[in-house]
Amino acid sequence: GPLYHNAPFTMSTNALTQGAHVVILPRFDPEATLQAITRHNATWLYVVPTMMSRIWKLPDEVKAACDMSRVHTVWHMAAPCPPWLKEAWINWVGAEAIMELYAGTEAQAATIINGVEWLAHRGSVGKVGGGGEMATFNEAGEQLPLGEIGEIYMRRPPGSPPSYRYRGATARTLPGGWESLGDIGYFDADGYLYLADRRTDMILVGGANVYPAEIEAALDEHPMVHSSAVVGLPDDEMGAVVHAIIHPKGDVTEEELRAHLRGLLAPYKQPRTYEFVADHVRDDAGKVRRTQLRDERIARMKADQSR
Repeated sequence: GPLYHNAPFTMSTNALTQGAHVVILPRFDPEATLQAITRHNATWLYVVPTMMSRIWKLPDEVKAACDMSRVHTVWHMAAPCPPWLKEAWINWVGAEAIMELYAGTEAQAATIINGVEWLAHRGSVGKVGGGGEMATFNEAGEQLPLGEIGEIYMRRPPGSPPSYRYRGATARTLPGGWESLGDIGYFDADGYLYLADRRTDMILVGGANVYPAEIEAALDEHPMVHSSAVVGLPDDEMGAVVHAIIHPKGDVTEEELRAHLRGLLAPYKQPRTYEFVADHVRDDAGKVRRTQLRDERIARMKADQSR
């Protein structure tokens, strides 16, 4: 089950201090996590959006049995968090306790936002801080104005040497020290960043850009969906069509999911096909491997066509 660590260091003001109890998840079990928060008087919790969803979808009586009054900070990171899920956590533990970080392990730049700011900038991952820079660029390498969606590039503060070296890979770069982590998003007029998805996961449907994370967030909002993954499959007419892979919690039909999405997504974003699976569509770290899922299904399609 979860382990708890008596932290021996200080991070920053209103952050982790000596004596704080931190939740560490070597193997994620949502119900055991809530039970241990109460048992060990945990004050800090680290989760990614997928795990936040699995905790929130526990029965109300299980959540009610957990004493969240001692938890003064919940950090989440690693992927765009669906607004409905973030609002649920804000209502549960308070806006002041919710903190979000967006950055890469390369640490060129980072954004941070708390729940109070987020309510004023719904869906944002915050403003850039710490001396680093972020900007969005188009495919031609031209910096985009505020409000236009593009690939997010980062660069370190002036004079700051890199703290990393790539092995077996090459970063996407632009002149001037800009590096990309492969994410797509935009900045609003106040300088707040909003994430859309990964560049490599975008689906081009009849010339329109479709971002799987948006569709997955809407699907995961359904109470009978444990988790979902969305990929693009080749189509002669549209170029690609949206395919939804569903890991259900119980009995749920394709028709019910279509009705659920009808008021949440534009018609061209609606999945053309659905697939229900018995296994998790995400790995133990909560990551969805869309490329692998897509390649497996394309291979299956080709095998069926060759018969």
